[in-house]
Amino acid sequence: MSQLQQSAPRATAAELSRWRNAVVAAYGASGLAFSSWVSRLPAIRDGLNLTPGTVGLLLMCMTVASFLSVSASGVIVIRLGSRLTTRIGGAMVGLGLAVAGFGTSVLASPVVVALGLMVIGLGTASWNTASNVEGASLERALERHIMPRLHGSFSLGTVAGAGLGAWAAAAGLPVFWHLAAAGLAVAVSVVTATAWFRADITRHSIARGAAKAFKPERPDTFEDPSTGPLPVIRPSQPGQQGPAEPLDSKRMVARAWRERRTLLLGLLVLGLALAEGAAGDWVALALADGHGQSDAAGAIGYGIFVTFMTVGRFAGTVVLDRFGRVPVMRWCSATAVVGLALFVFAPVPWLAFAALAIWGLGASLGFPVGMSAAADDPAHAAARVSVVSAIGYGAFLCGPPLLGLLAEHFGILHSLLAVLVLLVASFFLAPVSRKRAPEPAHP
Repeated sequence: MSQLQQSAPRATAAELSRWRNAVVAAYGASGLAFSSWVSRLPAIRDGLNLTPGTVGLLLMCMTVASFLSVSASGVIVIRLGSRLTTRIGGAMVGLGLAVAGFGTSVLASPVVVALGLMVIGLGTASWNTASNVEGASLERALERHIMPRLHGSFSLGTVAGAGLGAWAAAAGLPVFWHLAAAGLAVAVSVVTATAWFRADITRHSIARGAAKAFKPERPDTFEDPSTGPLPVIRPSQPGQQGPAEPLDSKRMVARAWRERRTLLLGLLVLGLALAEGAAGDWVALALADGHGQSDAAGAIGYGIFVTFMTVGRFAGTVVLDRFGRVPVMRWCSATAVVGLALFVFAPVPWLAFAALAIWGLGASLGFPVGMSAAADDPAHAAARVSVVSAIGYGAFLCGPPLLGLLAEHFGILHSLLAVLVLLVASFFLAPVSRKRAPEPAHP
């Protein structure tokens, strides 16, 4: 074991428990925030008198903001650390929920709602990257798979949010009061939970150990604020080759964008993310408009989807340990195809609700496995997770306007068939998720 590894603090059982619970709470709050506004989308549409196409444009405001945020999230997390990034993101999401609700119920202004969704998008994307980096650090500390269960906590949050949304819709609760209460709960819980995050504490302790081991005047490592020490590459001497200075945060992210495996992981996640995102954006409306169900039934349908996605994520640890990433990713892609196709062509409503369960199981493990695969090498975790997340967010960027435009011509149900194309691509890209050993510390 190296001197750096020896200097890294080993968390006690109590510290690990508090750390795990804090990360679980952060993931759960993210799910609650997401499903709170998604479950009220029919009410938002009715309150603003929107068509399917304009709903897609409204959603695009949030996803463009998300894409901009996630594109910069690698640099943000490296510089601010995962704790502060998560806190800022949670506060922004809470504020954005309140603004979106105010724009719907009080002002009836699509512009204000779009502004609120943009704030949600800006906060959510960097928050999610920071949570995945923190989760990967926790996974390494526990020395066992936990990422699927962390994403399962996100899904539990979406189940809770969908249930509250269905109740609020059935009770006729104004969107503002619902989303304002949800936003306050999200902001308070995230700021409280991050007090027990440890990835940044571990990083500072490693830095102190590095200073002792390698002498302050010529350190052999520099710090990545989220993932630990990285090697300093010395200036070239006669007869030596190599770059003259260490990689900074921007160049670390730029390098990740040129890595073939990282890009293919992003495409793998893209298909399954679109399957997940399409359900979030359109299931409630598809049940209401395509299958003739009420707004409350639409929220219940989305709740079924996220419930079975949660089941898939909590079962994912056992399944991954037994079968490995590649077979599981193939199974997920194929199952999502079956569930989505059955939902579109279901001749009776009960079969559509059953299809949502199959669809949810298929979409369950795409993001957590993609994030774990991107973080296989802890030294490059923040940069690679940000790249894979950015590509995955392409589904949320392109999905709403594309499906909205298709819905204008073919109906909401049949527009969902476009998702099948990327799911097939994800099936064939499954081998890139195979676990890789970390790169050598020094070139």
